[in-house]
Amino acid sequence: MKILILGAGRVGSTVAESLVSEANDITVVDVAAERLALLQDRFDLRTVVGSASYPSVLKRAGAEDADMVLAVTESDETNLAACKIAASLFNIPTKIARIRASDYLDHPELFSQNNFCVDYAICPEQILTEYIEKLIEFPEALQVLDFAAGKVSLVAVRALQGGPLVGHQLQDLRKHVPNVDTRVAAIFRKDRPIIPEGNTVIEVGDEVFFIAATQDIRVVMSELRSMDKPAKRIMIAGGGKTGRRLAAVLEKDYQVRIIERNGKVCELLAQDLQKSLVLHGDVTDEELLDSENIAEMDVFCALTNDDENNIMASLLAKRMGARKVIALINRGIYVDLVQSDRIDIAISPAQVTIGSLLAYVRQGDVAVVHSLRRGAAEALELVAHGDTKSSNIVGRKVEDIKLPKGATIGAIVRGLPPKNDRWVSTRDVEGDYSEEKGKVHVIIAHHDTIIESDDHVILFVVNKRMIRQIERLFQVSASFL
Repeated sequence: MKILILGAGRVGSTVAESLVSEANDITVVDVAAERLALLQDRFDLRTVVGSASYPSVLKRAGAEDADMVLAVTESDETNLAACKIAASLFNIPTKIARIRASDYLDHPELFSQNNFCVDYAICPEQILTEYIEKLIEFPEALQVLDFAAGKVSLVAVRALQGGPLVGHQLQDLRKHVPNVDTRVAAIFRKDRPIIPEGNTVIEVGDEVFFIAATQDIRVVMSELRSMDKPAKRIMIAGGGKTGRRLAAVLEKDYQVRIIERNGKVCELLAQDLQKSLVLHGDVTDEELLDSENIAEMDVFCALTNDDENNIMASLLAKRMGARKVIALINRGIYVDLVQSDRIDIAISPAQVTIGSLLAYVRQGDVAVVHSLRRGAAEALELVAHGDTKSSNIVGRKVEDIKLPKGATIGAIVRGLPPKNDRWVSTRDVEGDYSEEKGKVHVIIAHHDTIIESDDHVILFVVNKRMIRQIERLFQVSASFL
């Protein structure tokens, strides 16, 4: 696929790195020649220096025969203009835009084919807010990812000493939770993947990914580790777009304090937020943290635009008694270094965001993509089509499907309505699709489970190099079309 990536910032660079490794023809456009030079030194791709909204620049980048444009510059207006030009002058089939301003997102009609011609709009700050919100809701989890309109969740937890299942085989899980159907999709031990079998023994320190119906998540988590008490008090460091969004969401159910060093931003926060306590000060000020009872905080979220400040503030908060600390780290190299016993969770915004982009790049009917373990692994939700003659999936038992080694089918969701929204911020399918109303059924995959046409199949892939094989497996033959 020939893809134009407009913007070589953190999101654009991360997307380029991911797509280049999948043998796509990538061209990156940016006004900063030094950014492009760094990308070209690291990856096999083309670069063009210039404004992403100039027709002449897009033409030099190869827009005339491009399959997709990803407009992810820092400017919403540039991204919107680029998508309009891509449609009007170059007839590029798929246009995706990064949109940060809520004023645009609140009016999805602006993205229609009669206006800016944006097929899909993503808001990284909103995606990140929902991601952190899940981590606060489930304080024991390292990751909580939704599939099938929230009906299914994939959760990563660290197996701790004293957990009921630690030291036992996976096949004993059913004995511990006989009334809940779940499946362990993967285990990472000392950063190495282990393909889960019935006789696999869970060890202390293992990072265990399990999949279950969302309503059963807490029950399964309790088997792997002791449950923490629910979070009540949250402190947020940084009142930027993400910090403000998160505070606005959390203040309905939690006691929220937000620290911001810019006085004018503090005034805006005080106007926008209803219940949150806004504090003017430095997030690394030990006296400020102490005076605001950091030791009583259940979760401390460092969300400033400065990686070093986030790291230092998180380390300080943890040392002073905060129960759980979450740090936003933009530089990927820092994420692996700092996520340890001292910083509970280090989040790469680009890695959290990239899944929403990959869902539209993948071949076949892909509903959801989540990037895992800093991009090394993926979880995908694909829709099965065809029949027993035209498909390698439909009408077959899970044990008969020729998946590449390291790929696991975790769950199947049957009865979801087709995806028809052209505009999304984070979730592709929304609404109340209860068992009674929408006849949606969550089926945890076992060896004898048979996949039907239109099933949403959720897979865990420990190595993203397998993705092309997975996509080919789900393609239907030409005769079906």
